[in-house]
Amino acid sequence: MTVTLKLATSLDGRIATAAGESRWITGEAARAAVHRLRSEHEAVLVGVETALADDPELTVRLPGYNGRQPARVVLDSRQRLSPDCKLVKTARETPTYLVSTTEPDVAMVAAGVRVLRVRAVGEDRPELKTVLESLEDEGLSRIFVEGGGQVAASFLRCGLVDAIEWFRAPILIGGEGRPGVGALAVAALGDAPHFRRTEVREVGADLWERYTRI
Repeated sequence: MTVTLKLATSLDGRIATAAGESRWITGEAARAAVHRLRSEHEAVLVGVETALADDPELTVRLPGYNGRQPARVVLDSRQRLSPDCKLVKTARETPTYLVSTTEPDVAMVAAGVRVLRVRAVGEDRPELKTVLESLEDEGLSRIFVEGGGQVAASFLRCGLVDAIEWFRAPILIGGEGRPGVGALAVAALGDAPHFRRTEVREVGADLWERYTRI
């Protein structure tokens, strides 16, 4: 099992303004690189807040691409996704998983969504190691985590992130913006997750930094 975390942020690590505006922080070249990265993974994972706010498709959309689409995975403890959202509407075309801590919702199952029930921790959140085990049981072992900030922080806190693909735009949003990584509860620098930078390249006006876990 390998987990890659994707971040697309401002220079100061923000993924949206205080009002929630986030499209588009990074440019077209960076977004195309993200689509190529999606194609290299078996599943793309987001939290339900991201799914509700952005109504994403989480598919590979590149000119001429006709390869396999990754499965879409949403961490959604209380199954709040709407039957009218893009992910649910296309669940029969592209495998779509909803990870919950409650019994599968009949409407989700009827729409073709595969509901995986896992153990809850904390504030009724899915226990991430169990989530990854459940996904691996489904044949999904290369996971691309795309957000949001709390989901990113949860994977980092649990030591589950193997690599980071970080796209940084040359803009500043400020402290009132929404962070790309939520609270980690780091009390000492030695306890912080440590990564090694393996590559830096320019993609359009943005910077693409690649990291692996130490």
